[in-house]
Amino acid sequence: MLLTRASEYALLSLDVLRKADTPLGAEQLANELSIPKSFLAKILQSLAKQGILESRKGAHGGFILAKTIEEISINEIIFAAEGKTPAVFDCTQYSASCPNGSIGSCAISPFLANFQTKIDDFLNGLMLSDIL
Repeated sequence: MLLTRASEYALLSLDVLRKADTPLGAEQLANELSIPKSFLAKILQSLAKQGILESRKGAHGGFILAKTIEEISINEIIFAAEGKTPAVFDCTQYSASCPNGSIGSCAISPFLANFQTKIDDFLNGLMLSDIL
C-alpha cells in the first residue's frame, strides 16, 4: 500500500486541528506544518467533503473537526486524502489494472483479496485517537 504525502499531511493537519480552540485556515496550517498551502488546501477540502472536517467561512473562519478523533477512522482519512480506497497491491479487488489481464483467473487473487480485507478491517477499526 502506497500512502502519499497527501495522507501524511492529512494526519498532521488533523493533529493540529484537534488541539485548536478555534478554526484554523489553510494558510495558518500550512505555515505551522511547513506544507505548500495550495496542496494542503485541496486536502482540507477533501477532508471536509468527506465529513471529517467542517469548513467555516468569514473573518474567523477556517477548518475544525466535524467529529471527535474517536469517531474518525484512519481508512476514511486515507480515502479522503488519496481520493481512493487504500489498496495493498495494484491488482486487488479495488483495481482494474491486472498486470496480466486475468484478475478473475489469477492464482493469487484469493490471497490478495483476503489480505486486502484484513487491511481494510484493520484501517476501519483504527481510529485517529489510536495514533494521536
